[in-house]
Amino acid sequence: MSSRPVILAVAAGDESSRGYCLEQVAAAYDVVLLTGVEPTWEQPFIKDHEVVDLFDQDALLAGGRALAARHEVAGAVTWTEWFLVPVARLCEELGLPATPPEVMRACRNKATSRALFAGHEVPSAVSVAVATPAAAAAAAESIGYPVVVKPAAHAASIGVIRVDRPEELPAAYAFAAAGASQSTESGGVLIEEYLDGPEVSVECVTRGGHTIAVAVTRKTVGFPPYFEEVAHSVDASDPLLSTVAPVAAAAIEALGVRDGIQHVELRLVDGVPRLIEVNARIGGDLIGHLVQLATGVDLPRAAADLACGREPDLTPTRKQAAAIRMLYPAVSGTITARHFDKDFAARAPWLRQVVWQREIGEEVLLPPEGDTFTARAGFLIVTAHTAELAQQRAEEAYRRVTLCVEPRRQPVATG
Repeated sequence: MSSRPVILAVAAGDESSRGYCLEQVAAAYDVVLLTGVEPTWEQPFIKDHEVVDLFDQDALLAGGRALAARHEVAGAVTWTEWFLVPVARLCEELGLPATPPEVMRACRNKATSRALFAGHEVPSAVSVAVATPAAAAAAAESIGYPVVVKPAAHAASIGVIRVDRPEELPAAYAFAAAGASQSTESGGVLIEEYLDGPEVSVECVTRGGHTIAVAVTRKTVGFPPYFEEVAHSVDASDPLLSTVAPVAAAAIEALGVRDGIQHVELRLVDGVPRLIEVNARIGGDLIGHLVQLATGVDLPRAAADLACGREPDLTPTRKQAAAIRMLYPAVSGTITARHFDKDFAARAPWLRQVVWQREIGEEVLLPPEGDTFTARAGFLIVTAHTAELAQQRAEEAYRRVTLCVEPRRQPVATG
């Protein structure tokens, strides 16, 4: 029998982008997994599992009860956006430490979040919930163009689009509404003020209502008018952290979050931080991995510790920078060739990973036909002493990528 505590993980995610989370949690805990499919790559990191329909709350609860009956579960955790509220409900039923479901719902619903930010005077964007194209037009006129049209409860920038002129709004509303229809939590659409400035995220750890900002992530967003995230960098010495940390902490407090990991997105408008949203989990795009490469802080382990009511160790052990560059095709279509210069890789010890997420013969779809999950072919990760050098190295490595795509003959219908 193992003497290590048992943690219940819900939805391990994709190996290439979330595998590090499961691996790092399993280094300190015995993991039992609730999953939607039979485990494959997860097997070396788990002690037991149940396969259930994760999108069925009753099935998820039943699977959690079954694992809790076989193991002395100390806590439950997920790093997948869609399951934050269901896992909070599961913890409530099993009597495990957790953020209350209503607080998680406030984090998930952007309209609720905006109202709480306004009530607590946290600088955010003007936002109006709408249900019809006519209401969207009225809200956009009131806010003033450009505006952002987005689903009220989704993730990965799905259905999010910038609108510069009134004539663009009907199509944009249909695009956002199609994205909203994919959410199981809210089908609403928001019209929001466009925050003009560089985008960053603050990676936070909250324990007993006290928030520590561990790192700030500099973001590169592309494919306008959409908001596809194409690159990120984390620098342990970034001076911006002291500027954005108080606003991130205020947003987390406004939502009522007392414990957990938060990925807080904001923009700097004339140098002033303004909130986009608070995600109550480890950031996607391997941001947690970048944080560890740059600072040594283990966010997946911290998430597990907090889920089990333990004090996480947030002591920095490194002081460098790391960057990730996503690999996108030039056009939507079928991958006919993909290659990375191996001679270059052999000469670049700072190149930590080159990962392909799509095979030759598979289709990649850019917005508006596709989204983050269909558009990317892979990613690469580099390290350096500074963020500027890491970003330069990422672009240098990116130029060694060959990605050939046979364009689609017919466009697919959006939505």
